[in-house]
Amino acid sequence: MFDRLSAYAPQALAVLRIVAALLFIAHGTQKLLGFPAAEFAPPAFSIFWFAGVIEIITGVMIGVGFFTRPAAFIASGTMAFAYWMAHAPANFFPVNNGGDAAILFCFFFLYLVFAGPGTWSVNKQ
Repeated sequence: MFDRLSAYAPQALAVLRIVAALLFIAHGTQKLLGFPAAEFAPPAFSIFWFAGVIEIITGVMIGVGFFTRPAAFIASGTMAFAYWMAHAPANFFPVNNGGDAAILFCFFFLYLVFAGPGTWSVNKQ
């Protein structure tokens, strides 16, 4: 029965890509626009500000499937950098240092580098 579900893998990947991109964009808009409600607003041109810019731009690119692989590579590296610079020093355990989302984003975007966008993308493969 479950073997039939494999036929829908490209569509499932596209849905996962779009949802992850929307969540990623929300992280960027929170930093740059204060929406949804943010705890702090980073100063312009700070490292957190650049992270917000990268999150919005690569999030939109990944969401619509435009140059998904390079955008995902940049987003993955950004999340790895964010984890080791901002989260890991706070605590060893990701659930305690708030870095679990950064890890998931990092590895999902790394997967997209190899898997591509799936269906429903601007740059259809």
